[in-house]
Amino acid sequence: MPKRPEPKEFHKTRIKKDDQVKVIAGRDKGKTGRVISVDRWRGRLIVEGVSMIKRHTRPNPQQQIKGGIAEKESEIDISNVMVLTSGGIPSRVGYKMESSGTSVRRIRIAKKSGEALDTKG
Repeated sequence: MPKRPEPKEFHKTRIKKDDQVKVIAGRDKGKTGRVISVDRWRGRLIVEGVSMIKRHTRPNPQQQIKGGIAEKESEIDISNVMVLTSGGIPSRVGYKMESSGTSVRRIRIAKKSGEALDTKG
């Protein structure tokens, strides 16, 4: 079976790894979790505990692989999630310019509450 061709350009996304998100569409609607990885080329992401699939694996003693049925997360589309604020409110993401002296930084903010999403640490 031939592989699908990779898209030529990546999707602009405002969601990053380790963000708390809520699923707003699909079979896991209403679930929340932490973003494990973001694939900007395909416009998809993996969220912890969401869109679980089963993989049947054959045991392979040479590679220390135990056989059985393993559950893992599968990808979902970026458009199906919203970022959660620290209060647990789903919101769209906007940007605000913050200047300190001569440098200017873009800070991600929640559109609903105006709360900063990027915690510098």
